[in-house]
Amino acid sequence: MRKNLTRLFVAILVCCAMLFTSCKPHKEMLPTVQRIQERGVLLVGTTGDYRPLSYFEADSTYCGFEIDMAEAIARQLGVSVVFVPTSWPTLTADVLADPQTFDLAVSGITITEDRLKIMAMSDGYLANGKTILCRVEDTTRFRSLEDIDKPEVRVMVNPGGLNERFAREHLIHATIIVHPNNEEIPGLVAQGEADVMITEITEAPWYVQNDPRLAAPLMAVPFTHSEIGVLMRKGQDDLLKVVNNMIRQMKEDGSLGRLKDKYGWQLLQECSFLRRPHRAQAGIPGSSSCSGGARHCLCCSCAQQCCQVCYAQ
Repeated sequence: MRKNLTRLFVAILVCCAMLFTSCKPHKEMLPTVQRIQERGVLLVGTTGDYRPLSYFEADSTYCGFEIDMAEAIARQLGVSVVFVPTSWPTLTADVLADPQTFDLAVSGITITEDRLKIMAMSDGYLANGKTILCRVEDTTRFRSLEDIDKPEVRVMVNPGGLNERFAREHLIHATIIVHPNNEEIPGLVAQGEADVMITEITEAPWYVQNDPRLAAPLMAVPFTHSEIGVLMRKGQDDLLKVVNNMIRQMKEDGSLGRLKDKYGWQLLQECSFLRRPHRAQAGIPGSSSCSGGARHCLCCSCAQQCCQVCYAQ
């Protein structure tokens, strides 16, 4: 009899516990923004290898345009921010991981149809496109994709991202070299370990400015046209709304422009897209002179001198 009563008592406790648990909202079922605010921390995935957007410094801190954007999102939510390392080969898997690895990701991530099929992305806030880095002495050698797509041309890319995909789709004859660290590739090109780096107009000018051995002769005529945005998993509509509202507000109040100025992007963008080459005067991309003047130069195609003129305006 006592044994049966004990079993009954345990059963009642289990039922009560199940009832209480079912009435208590699970953390996973809370709206994303509420869950982040209760946690007190916004978890942001980033590769840290994409200057000047996201880079990992020697003092173990993250810096860059996108890092500032992530910190602005965290302030908007009233929380702090913690950066979680990810990589280009694992980015999609990390976004879709269960349990979640982070709430959103920033690293100069291009908005693409493939990504939008399985993930969510914010409105764009930086124009982007594929281009190349090469040595200054090779600026006249590489005037088009056809000039690059030759067996003797060594093209270096980082693995798993759109740069590698672009190279494999469009450079079927060139010798493609995959290097694991994106940030090291410009230096390897400058040293002669490769001839060309497939990169983007958001990062190429930074390396041209900071390494006089490098040039980006096709900056003004990128191979593709796209935008960069914040990446996150689907179903986080409340967080996506917060991010898009912040981007819209930053565009309207000028803070996005000021952030671009901080990292030199505004000048780079103007130089790349608004100032067209005076081809009759400056010649083909890669010309050693820029007689068309700063407002008509082809950014980075007249080697370092032309860029310095553009940036000085």
